[in-house]
Amino acid sequence: MTFTAAKKEEIRLRYLEVDSSNVADVLDNMNLLQQGLSSEFAPYPETTKRMAGWAYTIRGQMTPYPQGGDADKMAACQGISSGEISVWSGDGNGICYFGELIALGMKERGSVGALLDGGIRDVRWIGEHQFPVFACYRTPVQSIGRWKVTASQVPVYMRGHDGGNVIVRPGDFILCDDDGAIVIPVEHVETVLIESERLTVIEKNIRIDIANGLSLADALKKYGHV
Repeated sequence: MTFTAAKKEEIRLRYLEVDSSNVADVLDNMNLLQQGLSSEFAPYPETTKRMAGWAYTIRGQMTPYPQGGDADKMAACQGISSGEISVWSGDGNGICYFGELIALGMKERGSVGALLDGGIRDVRWIGEHQFPVFACYRTPVQSIGRWKVTASQVPVYMRGHDGGNVIVRPGDFILCDDDGAIVIPVEHVETVLIESERLTVIEKNIRIDIANGLSLADALKKYGHV
């Protein structure tokens, strides 16, 4: 599915106004039950509240190699575009995939965040640059000499909410907030957004009515299950 740059940015900004919980409910109703990511994904720094963007995938694996950098990693990072979130997948447990300099380079290219099925370092400085990251852990241990990028813009596996895998393809949509991280397949991105916006309005109205004295039981009678 192809969108214009303006349409992609419109969709991205609208997703920033809905909650991942509503998105998850919509996906469940569409029988898309394996889109939620593991609870291990958390914001770094903790003050990061949410991020939304189009997936730009990067894959790597553990392999020993000489010090001196990872040219394939640098080349992959340079391919990211405006409105995209870099999605990092691999088998590098205990290894940092992503640090301050990569964040700065991606931010310069218009990237709006990073999602790491692995580790992050330079947390304080990434926070200073206001670049949102959700990762599975933090570690000072760099990837150079240990973990190497093998591909970019290919489908990747990310650990899912139930211990299985979630497939993320280039161009799928990523939403992360206080409740966690979820993947919206690109072919459903508009349908899910419209329904999530509808649920968001209902929930706002329920909060207003309850604040004005309506009981929860009566609110559920009025609005139904949300």
